[in-house]
Amino acid sequence: VQLQASGGGLVQAGDSLRLSCAASGRTLSMFAMAWFRQAPGKEREFVAAINWSRGTTYYSNSVKGRFAISRDNAKNTVDLQMNTLNPEDTAVYYCAAAIDVSVVEDFVTPSYDYWGQGTQVTVSS
Repeated sequence: VQLQASGGGLVQAGDSLRLSCAASGRTLSMFAMAWFRQAPGKEREFVAAINWSRGTTYYSNSVKGRFAISRDNAKNTVDLQMNTLNPEDTAVYYCAAAIDVSVVEDFVTPSYDYWGQGTQVTVSS
């Protein structure tokens, strides 16, 4: 599975961005998919996850109510809609896929098998 993340950029506080993760090599219908982020000098942290087949979603407390993860079966993509961005959201955002869908509630990086290259999100104040 190859994952390609896109959609990052430089925005102002309060703006919105939509990230997309395109998968190739295998359909994601039985996967757990997630977005993580890593700010400079910090560890990679969980942002959001989705059970692809059931559509159930999970969010970190820091983004709950502002971000929304979704998947598109036809396009084999998973998106992250980010609203009301603030400078603390500045980070490189990574999409990840796990073959074992049960890890969708783990919220930790070692549970995921495949990673995209990351896309930079910068929010200015």
